[in-house]
This record gives sequence, structure tokens and C-alpha cells, in this order.
Amino acid sequence: MTNALLDSFDAFPLILSLKVAALATVLALVAGVGLGWLFARKPFPGSSMAEAVFMLPLVLPPTVIGYAILLAAGRRSPLGSWIYEHFDYTIIFSWHGAVVASAIVALPLVLKSASAAFAGIDRTLESAASTLGQSRWSVFVRVTLPLAWPGILAGTLLAFARAMGEFGASLMVAGSIPHRTQTLSMAIYDATQAGQDDLALLLVVITSAISIAILVACNRYLSLR
Repeated sequence: MTNALLDSFDAFPLILSLKVAALATVLALVAGVGLGWLFARKPFPGSSMAEAVFMLPLVLPPTVIGYAILLAAGRRSPLGSWIYEHFDYTIIFSWHGAVVASAIVALPLVLKSASAAFAGIDRTLESAASTLGQSRWSVFVRVTLPLAWPGILAGTLLAFARAMGEFGASLMVAGSIPHRTQTLSMAIYDATQAGQDDLALLLVVITSAISIAILVACNRYLSLR
């Protein structure tokens, strides 16, 4: 039975999950580093409230996040209807929607790690680089970012693992369409609902193995710092 199950195994959910998680992590990394630097270095009136809003995906039910995306980018929303009218495109029931949902739920992990990393940097090192004639951008790229990178990388690895396991928000936005939007987490749910316990167990093992590998790599990296 095991050999037959492996022979009939469909790799599409695994491939799609890796692709969605990778793209979502890139988006979360770019946004998280920018926001983390802003909140750590350029606080403004209401910045604490703004940071709390970006951290909400950590505590809100994923279905709330999915519903918010539908309100913001669904075909009935101003933005979604405009995009559909001019480009004949929508993220709803598309794997791109899963990317957006996964990026949003993974963003807080990168943001918090980046903010803490930037706040912990010795500012005298940046000042020294500035006295040598380096521009602000040069100081950020050559001094600030390398010093903060260990913390940012740890948050990025956790964000990738979180994006790999995203289910609720992605299901609401992208659905679970075989060979189109069905990720590993959705395939597990569908297999369980269909009574295919052996397939569900195999997918759980694959998902768990990937997540454990990421967490072990993160812990090992942090222990070497």
C-alpha cells in the first residue's frame, strides 16, 4: 500500500507550497526590513499603533485576514474591480492570492526580528562610517544591514516556515483548486475530508519534515552567532 501511495503521489501541492512560501517570504522580507527600520530608527506620533496594526496577523484568526483581503482586493472592492476592469485579472481563486495571504501572515515575524536587530546596533559604528564620507545609503548597506542581518535572517526563516503552513487566509482567498491553488495544507484538509487517511498522513509527514528542517537550521544558525 505504501509503494502504491508513493507511486500515485501528486507533487503539485508540494511544489506550489514551496513556490508560494518563497515568494511570500521575499515580499515579507522587503516589507519587514523597511518597516522594521522605520519603527526602530524613525519613530513618529502613532508609530506604536501602526506597528501593532502590522503585527495583528500574529494574533488574529487567519479567516479574519482572508476576509480583510477579500474586502480590499476582491472583485467587489474598488481596487479589485479596477484591476479586473483594466487588466482582466484578480488574485481571488489564484495562487497569487495565496502568496499575498501568506506574505501578510509571515510579515510580523520578519518585522519584529528586523526591528529588534536594528534597535540593537551600536550607533557609533554608523557614525564612524559617516565621518569617513559614506552616504546614508552606503552606511545602511555596508554597516547597518550586515550588523542586523543575523536577526533578520532568523525572522526570515521563521517567516518561510509560517508561509509553508498557511491555510485559513489562503483558503478564503485562493481556494483549494487541484493543480491550480491547492497547497500542502489544503491537500491535507481535502484528503482528510475525503477519508484518504494514508495520503493525509504522508502529506503531514512531508510538511512536518520541511518545517523541522527550517527550524533546526534557524536554531543552528543562531547558536553559531
